[in-house]
Amino acid sequence: MPIDQTSWEAAVRHLFEDAYPYDATGPRRHEDWVLDVIALMARAVPDPRGWNGLDDAAHSPEHDGSSTFPFAVHPPEYIAQRLCEIDRASAENLLLALTDDCCTLSNLKRFTEREEELRAMARTILARYGDVATYHTNVSRPGPVPGTLDFTTSHWGYNPLSDIYSEDCGLIVVSDTEVGMFWNFSDY
Repeated sequence: MPIDQTSWEAAVRHLFEDAYPYDATGPRRHEDWVLDVIALMARAVPDPRGWNGLDDAAHSPEHDGSSTFPFAVHPPEYIAQRLCEIDRASAENLLLALTDDCCTLSNLKRFTEREEELRAMARTILARYGDVATYHTNVSRPGPVPGTLDFTTSHWGYNPLSDIYSEDCGLIVVSDTEVGMFWNFSDY
């Protein structure tokens, strides 16, 4: 599925504008892509295509003095052990669950579009990274098959990458040339 800047940016903005998102893409420069994730968290790299993501925290007063806010500074090993690989269908569901707090697909009720229209937006976002991308998350909602997430269960958890918010959940998409992060932060 070919993707263009206008449709990708519109999908990101529509799905995540009411969340507290950090949605950004950077270049993949390392075999160990976690190093590229760290560069993204520090806002140290631009989007390789010049496309706009969302970064609400960049406009927060707490951001002053910390390029990584709201992420905490951690070594690559710490981050890597907090992430698990998931399949593409789970990544699509996770993008939809990240549209609001509590990482649940019930978040879709707040949209006026039908679920299939929202799923098309999630597929548009993922299409940027190609068919051989891998998907990684800090969310724990184990499905019946390894590498899947189950959004029908009420039991879930996550491995935080922030020391500030009570909830931070996200998806990392890794292609041969780019690394994308889609994260949502919330406090209760």
